[in-house]
Amino acid sequence: MEIKEGFIDIGIKVYYKIVSPKNVKAKLLTLHGGPGASHDYLSPLADLVKYDIEVIFYDQPGCGRSEDIPIDLTKVTIDYVVEDVEKVRKKLIKEGEKIFLYGSSYGGFLALAYAVKYQNNLKGLIVSNGLASVPLTVQEMNRLIEELPEKYKELIKKQALDHPEYQNAVNEFYRKHLLRMDTYPEDVIRALKYAEERKVYRVLNGPNEFTITGVIKDWDISDQIHVIKIPTLILVGEYDEVTPRVAEDIHKRIKGSKMVIFKNCSHLTMWEDRENYIKTIGDFILSNL
Repeated sequence: MEIKEGFIDIGIKVYYKIVSPKNVKAKLLTLHGGPGASHDYLSPLADLVKYDIEVIFYDQPGCGRSEDIPIDLTKVTIDYVVEDVEKVRKKLIKEGEKIFLYGSSYGGFLALAYAVKYQNNLKGLIVSNGLASVPLTVQEMNRLIEELPEKYKELIKKQALDHPEYQNAVNEFYRKHLLRMDTYPEDVIRALKYAEERKVYRVLNGPNEFTITGVIKDWDISDQIHVIKIPTLILVGEYDEVTPRVAEDIHKRIKGSKMVIFKNCSHLTMWEDRENYIKTIGDFILSNL
């Protein structure tokens, strides 16, 4: 296994890391979530090298180790972020070479939006715990909130961010629907810390996972994704904050797509059922070379 990292210039400096096997059968470009986290929490995907798959990570503009987005964050559009992905692809992939594209959470939305415009650059698409409609996702998160203990549910519904118990309510939701592990892995903590320290998460998303009040709150490409004709794999956790209903909506709109629900898992499935998760992706890529 070889690891290469550095910065590319797409108008700003963007950090990347490439993990390569000796014999590369396929290349996978990964899009992290947030919006505003970093690539770090996706580190289990490096396990794909055992399937002879090269994995390309990067921190999106304004995220992680990359430089800030050079425009007013409140003016960011779907087309703007899609074009950033295309700039990164052009820098890291040689002309004419087709790759697989993976998106996690918000990165799944970004991957779908990219495929709507640029699917000719792709061999296949993997949407992991992702969404095509923020309004539908918020609707589903509100349903999950209704299932929380009464004291936490009321605090969240009132958006009582300054209440001393509010963070406990957030943690209860995360324990059930973000990552069902007693101790968070260091790479997850690092990604969450970047999201907290940088501006992108707060401006584009909002204060937390289930309070989406930022720029992306009305983003919806549900009526566009039917144009995607390349092999598509949709992954979701049984208890995912971006629920199986959201995944099913994507699945039914992309003809021929495959959907896999991981039992007893939530949003960060790559940590909760790592071996099965990696095998599912590896098998999908190798079967669609």
